[in-house]
Amino acid sequence: MATRTPTRPPRADQQPDDAPAPRGLAARVSLGRVFAPVPSEFLLIASTAILLTGFGLVMVLSATTASATAEGASPFESLLKQGVFAVIGIPLMFVASRFPVSFWKRIAWPLLGIATLFQLLVFVPGLGIEILGNRNWISIAGQTVQPSEFLKLSLALWVAYVLYRKQTLLGLWRHVFIPLVPVSAAVIATVMAGHDLGTAMILVLILLGGLFFSGVRLRIFLLPLIAAAAYVAYMAVASPNRMRRIMSFMNEDCDYFNDCYQAMHGVFGLAGGGIFGLGLGNSKEKYGWLPARANDYIFAIVGEEVGLIGCIVILGLFTLFAVGAFHVIRKTHDPFIRIASGGITVWIVGQALINIGVVLRIFPVLGVPLPFMSQGGTALLSVLLACGVLLSFARTLPTSAPETRTGLRGGTSAARRGKVSA
Repeated sequence: MATRTPTRPPRADQQPDDAPAPRGLAARVSLGRVFAPVPSEFLLIASTAILLTGFGLVMVLSATTASATAEGASPFESLLKQGVFAVIGIPLMFVASRFPVSFWKRIAWPLLGIATLFQLLVFVPGLGIEILGNRNWISIAGQTVQPSEFLKLSLALWVAYVLYRKQTLLGLWRHVFIPLVPVSAAVIATVMAGHDLGTAMILVLILLGGLFFSGVRLRIFLLPLIAAAAYVAYMAVASPNRMRRIMSFMNEDCDYFNDCYQAMHGVFGLAGGGIFGLGLGNSKEKYGWLPARANDYIFAIVGEEVGLIGCIVILGLFTLFAVGAFHVIRKTHDPFIRIASGGITVWIVGQALINIGVVLRIFPVLGVPLPFMSQGGTALLSVLLACGVLLSFARTLPTSAPETRTGLRGGTSAARRGKVSA
Protein backbone atom coordinates (compact mmCIF):
# COMPACT_ATOMS: atom_id res chain seq x y z
CA MET A 1 0.00 0.00 0.00
CA ALA A 2 1.52 3.31 -1.12
CA THR A 3 1.93 5.95 1.45
CA ARG A 4 0.88 9.53 0.64
CA THR A 5 3.51 12.12 1.10
CA PRO A 6 2.09 15.28 2.62
CA THR A 7 2.32 18.20 0.21
CA ARG A 8 3.76 21.46 1.31
CA PRO A 9 2.69 24.80 -0.11
CA PRO A 10 5.39 26.29 -2.36
CA ARG A 11 7.48 29.13 -1.06
CA ALA A 12 6.71 32.66 -2.07
CA ASP A 13 9.53 32.70 -4.60
CA GLN A 14 8.29 29.43 -6.13
CA GLN A 15 4.71 30.52 -6.85
CA PRO A 16 3.64 29.76 -10.45
CA ASP A 17 3.20 32.73 -12.77
CA ASP A 18 -0.50 32.08 -13.28
CA ALA A 19 -1.32 31.70 -9.59
CA PRO A 20 -4.12 34.05 -8.51
CA ALA A 21 -3.00 36.89 -6.30
CA PRO A 22 -4.52 37.26 -2.84
CA ARG A 23 -7.37 39.73 -2.60
CA GLY A 24 -5.50 42.08 -0.33
CA LEU A 25 -2.51 42.12 -2.65
CA ALA A 26 -4.74 42.85 -5.69
CA ALA A 27 -6.28 45.78 -3.83
CA ARG A 28 -2.84 47.14 -3.01
CA VAL A 29 -1.74 46.78 -6.63
CA SER A 30 -4.84 48.65 -7.85
CA LEU A 31 -4.23 51.50 -5.44
CA GLY A 32 -0.59 51.50 -6.45
CA ARG A 33 -1.56 52.09 -10.05
CA VAL A 34 -3.78 55.00 -9.09
CA PHE A 35 -1.08 56.64 -6.98
CA ALA A 36 1.84 55.49 -9.12
CA PRO A 37 4.70 57.98 -9.35
CA VAL A 38 4.74 60.13 -12.48
CA PRO A 39 7.77 61.34 -14.43
CA SER A 40 9.35 64.66 -13.51
CA GLU A 41 8.20 66.05 -16.88
CA PHE A 42 4.58 65.50 -15.81
CA LEU A 43 5.11 67.49 -12.61
CA LEU A 44 6.98 70.26 -14.42
CA ILE A 45 4.32 70.78 -17.11
CA ALA A 46 1.36 70.52 -14.70
CA SER A 47 2.84 72.83 -12.05
CA THR A 48 3.85 75.57 -14.50
CA ALA A 49 0.44 75.45 -16.18
CA ILE A 50 -1.36 75.84 -12.84
CA LEU A 51 0.97 78.61 -11.65
CA LEU A 52 0.61 80.58 -14.89
CA THR A 53 -3.18 80.18 -14.77
CA GLY A 54 -3.31 81.40 -11.16
CA PHE A 55 -1.04 84.35 -11.94
CA GLY A 56 -3.25 85.17 -14.92
CA LEU A 57 -6.41 85.23 -12.79
CA VAL A 58 -4.78 87.71 -10.41
CA MET A 59 -3.69 89.96 -13.27
CA VAL A 60 -7.10 89.80 -14.99
CA LEU A 61 -8.72 90.93 -11.73
CA SER A 62 -6.24 93.76 -11.33
CA ALA A 63 -6.54 94.91 -14.96
CA THR A 64 -10.35 94.98 -15.08
CA THR A 65 -11.43 96.35 -11.70
CA ALA A 66 -11.13 100.01 -12.69
CA SER A 67 -13.07 99.76 -15.95
CA ALA A 68 -15.75 97.51 -14.41
CA THR A 69 -16.30 99.93 -11.52
CA ALA A 70 -16.51 102.89 -13.91
CA GLU A 71 -19.20 101.08 -15.90
CA GLY A 72 -21.20 100.30 -12.76
CA ALA A 73 -20.52 96.56 -12.88
CA SER A 74 -19.03 94.33 -10.23
CA PRO A 75 -15.22 94.61 -10.04
CA PHE A 76 -15.06 90.79 -9.85
CA GLU A 77 -17.16 90.15 -12.97
CA SER A 78 -14.22 89.43 -15.32
CA LEU A 79 -12.47 87.35 -12.67
CA LEU A 80 -15.54 85.18 -12.15
CA LYS A 81 -15.95 84.58 -15.88
CA GLN A 82 -12.30 83.68 -16.30
CA GLY A 83 -12.32 81.66 -13.09
CA VAL A 84 -15.17 79.47 -14.34
CA PHE A 85 -13.07 78.37 -17.32
CA ALA A 86 -10.07 77.80 -15.04
CA VAL A 87 -12.14 75.66 -12.67
CA ILE A 88 -13.40 73.64 -15.65
CA GLY A 89 -10.11 73.55 -17.53
CA ILE A 90 -7.72 72.38 -14.80
CA PRO A 91 -9.71 69.22 -13.91
CA LEU A 92 -10.17 68.55 -17.65
CA MET A 93 -6.41 68.80 -18.03
CA PHE A 94 -5.89 65.97 -15.54
CA VAL A 95 -8.77 63.96 -17.03
CA ALA A 96 -7.17 64.27 -20.48
CA SER A 97 -3.86 63.14 -19.01
CA ARG A 98 -5.45 59.75 -18.22
CA PHE A 99 -6.33 58.93 -21.84
CA PRO A 100 -3.94 56.57 -23.63
CA VAL A 101 -1.95 57.62 -26.67
CA SER A 102 -4.08 55.33 -28.85
CA PHE A 103 -7.12 57.48 -28.01
CA TRP A 104 -5.49 60.65 -29.36
CA LYS A 105 -4.53 58.80 -32.54
CA ARG A 106 -8.08 57.57 -33.08
CA ILE A 107 -9.75 60.95 -32.68
CA ALA A 108 -7.25 62.99 -34.77
CA TRP A 109 -9.36 63.01 -37.97
CA PRO A 110 -12.81 63.38 -36.32
CA LEU A 111 -11.55 66.12 -33.99
CA LEU A 112 -10.19 68.20 -36.87
CA GLY A 113 -13.47 67.87 -38.75
CA ILE A 114 -15.57 68.88 -35.74
CA ALA A 115 -13.29 71.84 -34.94
CA THR A 116 -13.45 73.05 -38.57
CA LEU A 117 -17.24 72.87 -38.63
CA PHE A 118 -17.29 74.75 -35.32
CA GLN A 119 -15.09 77.45 -36.86
CA LEU A 120 -17.47 77.83 -39.81
CA LEU A 121 -20.20 78.94 -37.39
CA VAL A 122 -18.61 82.41 -37.29
CA PHE A 123 -20.03 83.01 -40.76
CA VAL A 124 -23.61 82.17 -39.76
CA PRO A 125 -25.67 85.41 -39.68
CA GLY A 126 -26.84 86.28 -36.20
CA LEU A 127 -24.35 83.90 -34.62
CA GLY A 128 -20.96 85.18 -35.73
CA ILE A 129 -19.52 88.35 -34.21
CA GLU A 130 -17.15 90.81 -35.87
CA ILE A 131 -14.77 92.83 -33.68
CA LEU A 132 -12.42 95.44 -35.18
CA GLY A 133 -12.67 93.89 -38.62
CA ASN A 134 -12.08 90.29 -37.44
CA ARG A 135 -14.99 87.86 -37.69
CA ASN A 136 -13.68 85.15 -35.41
CA TRP A 137 -16.20 84.86 -32.55
CA ILE A 138 -19.67 83.44 -32.00
CA SER A 139 -22.24 84.21 -29.33
CA ILE A 140 -23.79 81.24 -27.51
CA ALA A 141 -26.25 81.87 -24.66
CA GLY A 142 -24.78 85.31 -24.08
CA GLN A 143 -21.22 83.95 -23.95
CA THR A 144 -18.59 84.88 -26.55
CA VAL A 145 -16.63 81.88 -27.84
CA GLN A 146 -13.63 81.83 -30.20
CA PRO A 147 -13.80 78.54 -32.18
CA SER A 148 -10.38 78.97 -33.78
CA GLU A 149 -8.73 78.24 -30.42
CA PHE A 150 -9.87 74.62 -30.65
CA LEU A 151 -8.45 74.38 -34.17
CA LYS A 152 -4.94 74.69 -32.71
CA LEU A 153 -5.05 71.49 -30.66
CA SER A 154 -6.96 69.53 -33.29
CA LEU A 155 -4.50 70.58 -36.03
CA ALA A 156 -1.50 69.58 -33.88
CA LEU A 157 -2.94 66.09 -33.29
CA TRP A 158 -3.99 65.64 -36.91
CA VAL A 159 -0.61 66.68 -38.33
CA ALA A 160 1.10 64.30 -35.89
CA TYR A 161 -1.15 61.40 -36.89
CA VAL A 162 -0.68 61.92 -40.65
CA LEU A 163 3.10 62.22 -40.38
CA TYR A 164 3.20 59.26 -37.97
CA ARG A 165 1.37 57.04 -40.48
CA LYS A 166 3.78 58.12 -43.24
CA GLN A 167 7.04 57.78 -41.31
CA THR A 168 8.62 55.50 -43.92
CA LEU A 169 7.50 57.70 -46.83
CA LEU A 170 8.55 61.16 -45.62
CA GLY A 171 11.56 61.17 -47.94
CA LEU A 172 9.19 61.66 -50.89
CA TRP A 173 7.77 65.16 -51.23
CA ARG A 174 4.38 64.02 -52.58
CA HIS A 175 3.69 61.99 -49.43
CA VAL A 176 4.55 65.02 -47.29
CA PHE A 177 2.40 67.27 -49.45
CA ILE A 178 -0.74 65.08 -49.63
CA PRO A 179 -2.97 65.28 -47.64
CA LEU A 180 -1.03 67.48 -45.20
CA VAL A 181 -0.74 70.74 -47.13
CA PRO A 182 -4.18 70.85 -48.85
CA VAL A 183 -6.12 69.99 -45.68
CA SER A 184 -4.06 72.34 -43.50
CA ALA A 185 -4.49 75.13 -46.04
CA ALA A 186 -8.27 74.60 -46.06
CA VAL A 187 -8.38 74.70 -42.24
CA ILE A 188 -6.27 77.87 -42.07
CA ALA A 189 -8.40 79.43 -44.82
CA THR A 190 -11.47 79.21 -42.57
CA VAL A 191 -9.63 81.46 -40.11
CA MET A 192 -8.27 83.82 -42.76
CA ALA A 193 -11.77 84.24 -44.17
CA GLY A 194 -12.56 86.01 -40.90
CA HIS A 195 -9.44 88.21 -41.33
CA ASP A 196 -7.68 86.85 -38.23
CA LEU A 197 -4.05 86.88 -39.36
CA GLY A 198 -2.63 86.34 -35.86
CA THR A 199 -4.43 83.02 -35.27
CA ALA A 200 -3.62 81.90 -38.82
CA MET A 201 0.08 82.50 -38.16
CA ILE A 202 -0.10 80.33 -35.02
CA LEU A 203 -1.72 77.54 -37.03
CA VAL A 204 1.09 77.81 -39.58
CA LEU A 205 3.61 77.56 -36.73
CA ILE A 206 1.92 74.36 -35.51
CA LEU A 207 2.16 72.87 -39.01
CA LEU A 208 5.83 73.83 -39.37
CA GLY A 209 6.59 72.55 -35.86
CA GLY A 210 5.07 69.18 -36.71
CA LEU A 211 7.09 68.95 -39.92
CA PHE A 212 10.30 69.85 -38.08
CA PHE A 213 9.91 67.23 -35.34
CA SER A 214 8.84 64.56 -37.83
CA GLY A 215 12.35 64.50 -39.29
CA VAL A 216 11.36 65.67 -42.77
CA ARG A 217 14.33 66.56 -44.95
CA LEU A 218 15.24 70.24 -44.86
CA ARG A 219 14.60 70.83 -48.56
CA ILE A 220 11.06 69.45 -48.21
CA PHE A 221 10.55 71.39 -44.98
CA LEU A 222 11.49 74.69 -46.65
CA LEU A 223 8.79 74.48 -49.33
CA PRO A 224 5.81 75.01 -46.97
CA LEU A 225 7.86 77.58 -45.04
CA ILE A 226 8.40 79.70 -48.17
CA ALA A 227 4.75 79.27 -49.18
CA ALA A 228 3.58 80.32 -45.71
CA ALA A 229 5.83 83.40 -45.70
CA ALA A 230 4.59 84.42 -49.15
CA TYR A 231 0.96 84.00 -48.09
CA VAL A 232 1.43 86.06 -44.92
CA ALA A 233 3.15 88.79 -46.92
CA TYR A 234 0.27 88.83 -49.42
CA MET A 235 -2.35 89.05 -46.68
CA ALA A 236 -0.45 91.90 -45.02
CA VAL A 237 -0.22 93.90 -48.25
CA ALA A 238 -3.83 93.16 -49.24
CA SER A 239 -5.23 94.66 -46.03
CA PRO A 240 -4.79 98.43 -45.58
CA ASN A 241 -5.38 98.10 -41.83
CA ARG A 242 -2.65 95.47 -41.40
CA MET A 243 -0.27 97.35 -43.66
CA ARG A 244 -0.79 100.52 -41.64
CA ARG A 245 -0.03 98.69 -38.40
CA ILE A 246 3.13 97.15 -39.87
CA MET A 247 4.33 100.49 -41.19
CA SER A 248 3.60 102.16 -37.84
CA PHE A 249 5.71 99.49 -36.14
CA MET A 250 8.62 100.29 -38.44
CA ASN A 251 8.15 104.06 -38.18
CA GLU A 252 9.49 105.70 -35.02
CA ASP A 253 7.48 108.87 -35.71
CA CYS A 254 4.11 107.20 -36.21
CA ASP A 255 0.82 108.83 -35.29
CA TYR A 256 0.49 108.57 -31.51
CA PHE A 257 -3.27 109.21 -31.44
CA ASN A 258 -4.11 106.55 -34.03
CA ASP A 259 -1.84 103.71 -35.09
CA CYS A 260 0.68 103.82 -32.21
CA TYR A 261 -1.62 104.68 -29.33
CA GLN A 262 -1.95 101.22 -27.78
CA ALA A 263 1.60 100.14 -28.64
CA MET A 264 3.08 103.22 -27.00
CA HIS A 265 0.97 102.87 -23.87
CA GLY A 266 2.08 99.26 -23.58
CA VAL A 267 5.68 100.48 -23.50
CA PHE A 268 4.70 103.23 -21.03
CA GLY A 269 3.27 100.57 -18.71
CA LEU A 270 6.42 98.44 -18.82
CA ALA A 271 8.66 101.47 -18.29
CA GLY A 272 6.53 102.82 -15.43
CA GLY A 273 6.86 99.62 -13.43
CA GLY A 274 10.65 99.74 -13.16
CA ILE A 275 12.36 96.84 -11.41
CA PHE A 276 9.93 96.12 -8.58
CA GLY A 277 6.68 97.55 -10.01
CA LEU A 278 4.06 99.85 -8.56
CA GLY A 279 2.35 97.05 -6.62
CA LEU A 280 -0.63 94.86 -7.42
CA GLY A 281 -3.67 96.97 -8.29
CA ASN A 282 -1.66 100.19 -8.66
CA SER A 283 -1.44 100.29 -12.46
CA LYS A 284 -2.11 103.66 -14.06
CA GLU A 285 -2.49 102.43 -17.65
CA LYS A 286 -5.57 100.36 -16.75
CA TYR A 287 -7.57 103.55 -16.14
CA GLY A 288 -8.69 103.82 -19.75
CA TRP A 289 -5.26 104.42 -21.27
CA LEU A 290 -4.54 100.89 -22.52
CA PRO A 291 -7.54 99.47 -24.43
CA ALA A 292 -6.53 95.76 -24.49
CA ARG A 293 -5.14 95.79 -20.95
CA ALA A 294 -6.66 92.43 -19.98
CA ASN A 295 -6.25 90.72 -23.35
CA ASP A 296 -3.34 91.09 -25.73
CA TYR A 297 -1.50 93.64 -23.55
CA ILE A 298 -1.83 92.03 -20.14
CA PHE A 299 1.96 91.61 -20.05
CA ALA A 300 2.22 95.41 -19.94
CA ILE A 301 0.08 95.44 -16.78
CA VAL A 302 2.31 92.71 -15.33
CA GLY A 303 5.38 94.86 -15.97
CA GLU A 304 3.76 97.96 -14.51
CA GLU A 305 2.45 96.36 -11.31
CA VAL A 306 5.10 93.75 -10.46
CA GLY A 307 7.96 95.21 -12.46
CA LEU A 308 10.90 93.54 -14.13
CA ILE A 309 10.98 90.90 -11.40
CA GLY A 310 7.44 89.78 -12.21
CA CYS A 311 8.19 89.71 -15.95
CA ILE A 312 11.24 87.52 -15.32
CA VAL A 313 9.09 85.16 -13.23
CA ILE A 314 6.60 84.83 -16.12
CA LEU A 315 9.40 84.17 -18.61
CA GLY A 316 10.92 81.66 -16.19
CA LEU A 317 7.66 79.74 -15.89
CA PHE A 318 7.29 79.55 -19.67
CA THR A 319 10.91 78.39 -19.87
CA LEU A 320 10.25 75.60 -17.36
CA PHE A 321 7.15 74.60 -19.31
CA ALA A 322 9.24 74.42 -22.49
CA VAL A 323 11.92 72.35 -20.71
CA GLY A 324 9.34 69.80 -19.55
CA ALA A 325 7.73 69.60 -23.00
CA PHE A 326 11.06 69.23 -24.82
CA HIS A 327 12.06 66.45 -22.43
CA VAL A 328 8.92 64.59 -23.52
CA ILE A 329 9.95 65.10 -27.15
CA ARG A 330 13.52 63.94 -26.50
CA LYS A 331 12.76 60.86 -24.39
CA THR A 332 9.86 59.34 -26.28
CA HIS A 333 10.26 56.58 -28.87
CA ASP A 334 6.82 57.11 -30.39
CA PRO A 335 6.91 59.38 -33.50
CA PHE A 336 3.30 60.45 -32.90
CA ILE A 337 4.12 61.69 -29.39
CA ARG A 338 7.20 63.50 -30.62
CA ILE A 339 5.40 65.29 -33.47
CA ALA A 340 2.26 66.18 -31.50
CA SER A 341 4.29 67.40 -28.51
CA GLY A 342 6.44 69.48 -30.83
CA GLY A 343 3.42 71.13 -32.44
CA ILE A 344 1.78 71.90 -29.09
CA THR A 345 5.03 73.27 -27.63
CA VAL A 346 5.68 75.48 -30.64
CA TRP A 347 2.09 76.75 -30.36
CA ILE A 348 2.14 77.66 -26.65
CA VAL A 349 5.73 78.88 -26.32
CA GLY A 350 5.76 80.54 -29.73
CA GLN A 351 2.49 82.37 -29.06
CA ALA A 352 3.83 83.57 -25.71
CA LEU A 353 6.98 84.94 -27.35
CA ILE A 354 4.96 86.66 -30.08
CA ASN A 355 2.62 88.26 -27.54
CA ILE A 356 5.49 89.51 -25.37
CA GLY A 357 7.36 90.70 -28.47
CA VAL A 358 4.32 92.73 -29.54
CA VAL A 359 4.13 94.41 -26.11
CA LEU A 360 7.85 95.19 -26.31
CA ARG A 361 7.35 96.53 -29.88
CA ILE A 362 9.69 93.91 -31.30
CA PHE A 363 6.85 92.69 -33.54
CA PRO A 364 3.91 94.54 -35.09
CA VAL A 365 0.51 94.20 -33.44
CA LEU A 366 -0.79 90.73 -34.36
CA GLY A 367 -3.65 90.22 -31.92
CA VAL A 368 -2.63 86.95 -30.22
CA PRO A 369 -3.28 86.45 -26.49
CA LEU A 370 -0.71 85.46 -23.86
CA PRO A 371 -1.34 81.74 -23.11
CA PHE A 372 -2.75 80.97 -19.65
CA MET A 373 -2.91 84.66 -18.68
CA SER A 374 -4.88 86.78 -21.15
CA GLN A 375 -8.59 87.24 -20.56
CA GLY A 376 -10.55 84.81 -22.71
CA GLY A 377 -12.15 81.61 -21.49
CA THR A 378 -11.93 79.73 -24.81
CA ALA A 379 -8.20 80.40 -25.14
CA LEU A 380 -7.57 79.29 -21.55
CA LEU A 381 -9.63 76.13 -21.96
CA SER A 382 -7.88 75.09 -25.19
CA VAL A 383 -4.41 75.65 -23.71
CA LEU A 384 -5.23 73.62 -20.60
CA LEU A 385 -6.59 70.78 -22.76
CA ALA A 386 -3.38 70.88 -24.79
CA CYS A 387 -1.43 70.60 -21.53
CA GLY A 388 -3.56 67.57 -20.68
CA VAL A 389 -2.46 65.94 -23.94
CA LEU A 390 1.18 66.66 -23.06
CA LEU A 391 0.63 65.14 -19.61
CA SER A 392 -0.88 62.05 -21.25
CA PHE A 393 2.27 61.73 -23.34
CA ALA A 394 4.48 62.32 -20.29
CA ARG A 395 2.88 59.34 -18.52
CA THR A 396 4.37 57.04 -21.16
CA LEU A 397 7.92 58.01 -20.20
CA PRO A 398 9.90 55.75 -17.85
CA THR A 399 10.10 56.73 -14.18
CA SER A 400 12.88 56.12 -11.68
CA ALA A 401 10.70 55.65 -8.60
CA PRO A 402 12.31 54.26 -5.42
CA GLU A 403 9.73 51.44 -5.28
CA THR A 404 10.73 50.28 -8.75
CA ARG A 405 14.42 50.29 -7.92
CA THR A 406 13.77 48.41 -4.66
CA GLY A 407 11.69 45.82 -6.47
CA LEU A 408 14.45 45.25 -9.00
CA ARG A 409 17.04 44.79 -6.28
CA GLY A 410 14.77 42.38 -4.42
CA GLY A 411 14.14 40.34 -7.54
CA THR A 412 17.85 40.18 -8.35
CA SER A 413 18.79 39.00 -4.86
CA ALA A 414 16.05 36.34 -4.94
CA ALA A 415 17.35 35.05 -8.25
CA ARG A 416 20.84 34.88 -6.84
CA ARG A 417 19.61 32.88 -3.82
CA GLY A 418 17.88 30.48 -6.18
CA LYS A 419 21.07 29.90 -8.16
CA VAL A 420 23.09 29.26 -4.97
CA SER A 421 20.57 26.75 -3.64
CA ALA A 422 20.52 24.95 -6.98
